[in-house]
Amino acid sequence: MIWIDLVVKGLISGGLIVLATEFAKRSIIFGAIVISLPLMSILSLIILHREGMETEEIIAYSESILYLVLPSLSFFVVFPQLMKRGWDFWPSLGLAIIATIILYGIGAAMATKFVSGGQA
Repeated sequence: MIWIDLVVKGLISGGLIVLATEFAKRSIIFGAIVISLPLMSILSLIILHREGMETEEIIAYSESILYLVLPSLSFFVVFPQLMKRGWDFWPSLGLAIIATIILYGIGAAMATKFVSGGQA
């Protein structure tokens, strides 16, 4: 892989995060819309296709994302609920991350079992 490709990918990824946080400073909803879009998934699918990944592998990758997006949503349930109940930021964040990691393990196991070709 050429280093310039890695730098460009990093700048695009980082740029999207900066864009979302700057939007969130002005409009919480608009910032949330930008960050909730599956931009990283779409960009990675495009890059993998351009780099010659086989169709079956792209399909398996896309299906695996589905099984792992669902557990990631748990973070956005646990974190605000803990904060609403008076927990401080860092403990809320930590527990939400732990819950998400546990559910990611379950999602990864499901993806491995159900994704086409078992290539998860």
